[in-house]
Amino acid sequence: MEKLITLPPDINTHWNAIAPLLIIRNEDEYEQAIELLNNLIDEIGTNDQHPLYNLLDTLGTLIEVYEKEHYSIHNCSGSDVLAYLMEEHRLSLSDLPEIGTSATIEAILNKHQALTLSQVQQLAQRFQVQPQVFLD
Repeated sequence: MEKLITLPPDINTHWNAIAPLLIIRNEDEYEQAIELLNNLIDEIGTNDQHPLYNLLDTLGTLIEVYEKEHYSIHNCSGSDVLAYLMEEHRLSLSDLPEIGTSATIEAILNKHQALTLSQVQQLAQRFQVQPQVFLD
């Protein structure tokens, strides 16, 4: 039987250098991958001819897979995300005065009122998340 793949003899040396860039198993590795991706984006932008573009593309895919597995919020509205974050941070209706009155927040949570762009921006800043998580 012939070999289907021939690996270079020094693959272990190369893999030891590359593996930390391509493996995301926990939060620390995830944070490092995000930082590396941001640095690559700053350097490469959208230049698909750059020598590191394939690394940027691969790392983006790995991060996306990790996020889907660990941070996936399916079919959630902005008000659902707000309710979740309020529960996680043990906040009451009166703890978000920058968003509005208790009655306003209750209306948002009960889906009687939509979040405004200003409220989305303030919530994203407060909870340190992307504004998109609050968009329906």
